[in-house]
Amino acid sequence: MPVNIPISNPYTTSIMDINFLNKSKQDLLNHHIYPILHNKVKSFIVTANPEIVMRAREDQAYKEAITRADYIIPDGAGIIVASRLLKTPIIERVPGFDLMNDLIAYAEIHSLSCYMLGAKEEVNSKMIGKLKEKHPNLTIAGNHHGYFDMDDRFIVNSVKNAQADLVFVALGFPRQENWITKHYHEFDKGLFMGVGGCFDVLAGEVKRAPDSWIKLNLEWLYRLLKQPFRWKRILKAIEFIIRIQLKRY
Repeated sequence: MPVNIPISNPYTTSIMDINFLNKSKQDLLNHHIYPILHNKVKSFIVTANPEIVMRAREDQAYKEAITRADYIIPDGAGIIVASRLLKTPIIERVPGFDLMNDLIAYAEIHSLSCYMLGAKEEVNSKMIGKLKEKHPNLTIAGNHHGYFDMDDRFIVNSVKNAQADLVFVALGFPRQENWITKHYHEFDKGLFMGVGGCFDVLAGEVKRAPDSWIKLNLEWLYRLLKQPFRWKRILKAIEFIIRIQLKRY
């Protein structure tokens, strides 16, 4: 499996020097992720939105971390808008939450195990309970809350010893991608994926936007209306689009 699909690949779109996979979610799953899991190939997925791209633009170390991923997925309406402005349109937004849910369902069917790392302790525990209700045959190889030091050996050893097939890391960016790349070389197996606030949604602590909003690429607006404290993050997304329009990368 390739690490970092080159920019010349017809199935990538470059936005601010970040190479996004330009395929549908189903194509990604069927022709990339499921074969990776079947063959037990270690891999790293980044689901990137405008804020992550802007952070990579401003933080070289973080850029190096995310560009080590095997796949960078377009998670965010702003990424789709930017690709159209650049006249290299990405065919489909791939929300990280949806991708994670598909992978969890696949893991249950194919007897694969998951490690759930991140969120508050009570949220993590509640999320595990909800997962067991929805996916009674899913194997949870381990779980831990997200309040730990980046160099905490207990956490690294816990993930290593679990030998999970999928490791979902919900530490928020840039911490989750930095943690994965910092320790990635220590793991023998596993698909590692940063999932931001997905555990809060799975636990029922945060409500996801209705399907109609998601289809219109307005999930960001729904989140802002429900969580006004996110306004600074929206400003970064606006700056991102302005830079794309003005070609100030």
